[in-house]
Amino acid sequence: MSLGTTLKQVRQQQGRSQKDVAAGICAQSMLSAIENDHYTPNAKLLLALCRRLAISLDEISLANDFAISGDDTLNAHMQRLCNQHLYQALNDFLLLPSTLAAVVTDQQTQAYYYYLGVSQLHLTAQLDEAEQNLKFATTMGTGKTPTTLTRLALASLATVKAQQHHNHVASQLVDQALADIDQVVYEENCNIIFYLAALTAHFLHNSQLATQRLLTGIAYITDHDSHYMLANSYRLLAEIADQAGRRNDAQAARQKQQFLSSLFHEKVPEKFN
Repeated sequence: MSLGTTLKQVRQQQGRSQKDVAAGICAQSMLSAIENDHYTPNAKLLLALCRRLAISLDEISLANDFAISGDDTLNAHMQRLCNQHLYQALNDFLLLPSTLAAVVTDQQTQAYYYYLGVSQLHLTAQLDEAEQNLKFATTMGTGKTPTTLTRLALASLATVKAQQHHNHVASQLVDQALADIDQVVYEENCNIIFYLAALTAHFLHNSQLATQRLLTGIAYITDHDSHYMLANSYRLLAEIADQAGRRNDAQAARQKQQFLSSLFHEKVPEKFN
């Protein structure tokens, strides 16, 4: 369920009008645009609306997950497993015959193999399986300009190739994932692509490039009034600075990460493979 749909449903369940909820926070027209997913609120506006509606940020997924079926219950369960980073449970769920049977369309199939590859990517003993499924997901994209889902599959596959020490291929995949990304319609899932590009550089032991990509990604995220993946970006910045012996930089990045994680409940990895 999208951010706008969540806000709209909660407001309607409380029997409140848009005018009532928006009063003192934003224009009614802006709330309408948010509820219809025509506008993504910045952090300050989102927090104000959540407080007004008594919504916990834990209930909101700011990045829209891709549907793997026409069953909203099944999609919601998959989304919860992703948001909680329960990758073994996600992998087990995706491999259930009942889950696979619900996958029908080409777009659902691409999303299914993307999530299966992502779950395996985080189960380090399954890199070969992750490579196979992510590669399949990249081939299912249609059209001249890659979709956000295709870009995510490319960037995720790049991290696998980097861990397999296929440096040139990993770099090529990142270039494909980032190509003309500023020219496409913004989606919050695009934030992940910059993070994965930086993670690939980190795996390739290029700390300067990884840092540059993180800083570019942070600017991209904030320029779009988003905060999704900021905590993860600062967590990786801290890791890179730690390894380079830059203690002050590492501490500053970690403080920002901890603040963002506390504010927005965004989970970050404890360690990097």
